[in-house]
Amino acid sequence: MASPDIQTVRELLASRPQSEELSIEETRLSFDQLGQSFPMPDGVSVSSAAVSGINAEWVRAANARDDVVILYLHGGGYIVGSLVSHRHLSAALSQASGASVLALDYRLAPENPFPAAVEDAIAAYQWLLQQHKKPSQIALAGDSAGGGLTLATLVALRDQGIALPACGVCLSPWVDLTNSSESYQTVADPMLRKEGLDEMAKAYLQGEDLRTPLASPLYADLQGLPPLLVQIGTADLLYAEALDLKARATAAGVQVELEVWDEMIHVWHLFYPMLQEGREAITKIGAYVKAQTA
Repeated sequence: MASPDIQTVRELLASRPQSEELSIEETRLSFDQLGQSFPMPDGVSVSSAAVSGINAEWVRAANARDDVVILYLHGGGYIVGSLVSHRHLSAALSQASGASVLALDYRLAPENPFPAAVEDAIAAYQWLLQQHKKPSQIALAGDSAGGGLTLATLVALRDQGIALPACGVCLSPWVDLTNSSESYQTVADPMLRKEGLDEMAKAYLQGEDLRTPLASPLYADLQGLPPLLVQIGTADLLYAEALDLKARATAAGVQVELEVWDEMIHVWHLFYPMLQEGREAITKIGAYVKAQTA
């Protein structure tokens, strides 16, 4: 049974303007303001980084190692989200894992449509290798669109013959831009609406096939990918999509650890300062990254 904290989160979200009522610029600002409303954990340092010409930042907890890195790809449907919106989450992940987090400000649509985000994620990973980081001590992680981008990047790295990271971590991943899974008919999620996701997919793909594997990696060949951790909530609009991902990746021979969280909404992790299950999920991610990069 979920903690009563989730009702507080739902009430917070109900009080906020819906993204359909806002312009893209207003939606981006609103998402950043939500992230900034949460406190940063104590003892975390943040420093800017220029990663192959892409804006990024290092987020390091006091216990963070320099030789173990999480390359983090924020969510936001490929059109919103930033270093600011997810900084508190990056900080918590650094604390939980004891790793340095490199958060990437990849290019957003509609100004920079597919495959710009994938290209930036690949470039950032290659930059880490150029900084003498070992693939076996890098985890690739992201939430929502960033979770889909994590999977797409792993597929692209494999196809290019680049040494793969130790693992991938997908938080409420958006891996099917057709937005057609069963839970679209059965789940009411205060974070997501099908109409909004359809518009985001259109803005990102701009005429490309919705099933393009590096945009909708549910339809990619997943063979040869590193171990994956997938966290999803039963009240997440993408719930059924995550179950499909588990089935397809397992059939392709990938080691997948799927965690299903009762009553949790889309990317409940963002609300960890006020949500017990957010803190617990981040702790589990930290333990997973430690184990895979050991």
